Amino acid sequence: MSDLTPKDPRVEQAGASDESLQAAHEKLLGRKPDDGAHYKMLPLVLLFVFSGLIFYAGTYLNHYSARYDATVFDENGHSTKGVTAMAKVDPMVLGKKNFELVCATCHQVTGLGVPGVYPPLAESEWVNGSEERLIRIVLHGLKGPVSVKGTVYSAAAMPVFGKVAGSGYNWSDDKIAAVLTYIRASFGNKAPAVTSEQVAAIHAKEGDRKEWSAEELSKLP
Repeated sequence: MSDLTPKDPRVEQAGASDESLQAAHEKLLGRKPDDGAHYKMLPLVLLFVFSGLIFYAGTYLNHYSARYDATVFDENGHSTKGVTAMAKVDPMVLGKKNFELVCATCHQVTGLGVPGVYPPLAESEWVNGSEERLIRIVLHGLKGPVSVKGTVYSAAAMPVFGKVAGSGYNWSDDKIAAVLTYIRASFGNKAPAVTSEQVAAIHAKEGDRKEWSAEELSKLP
């Protein structure tokens, strides 16, 4: 093992202070010591600039998004000038649909009813007679015996269909008018159509009330 001489640099380095070692290392690394804790402002400025841009972009998209409706960006679309055109529904189509969904359960798809239980609509004097009496039957219901084509039916009551108290169907005036128009022009019947205005007038006049009886209806014009 060789002897260490006083001129050996390892001996001089071992006796150096911590401050001198740190200064030597920083000099070798080519940077100055950060004695005053001074930071560069450029990264912070960039952070605030980009944060502001992101906030502005989000606000702009939210304001001009048009709720992301695809029709807004349809270059082939036509302006409606703020008015949405509603397609008019054929009352015969609407009436047939609702009749077959609900009314046909009792009166049958053929309109012939069930003998002794449910009265027929085909060639019925009630269907082909006064619109106002027929509207009242569907709007408020019918209870008690009723004579149709010389036969008395009393086994079942006509339910309440209109938007009145106790209704299980809450049909609109338009829907009632469509169904009545359909049955008055079907099953061999040839009576005039019923309008929603006629139904609305009876609805406003009678309001909420209990079911009609055939006797009460027979006294009306």
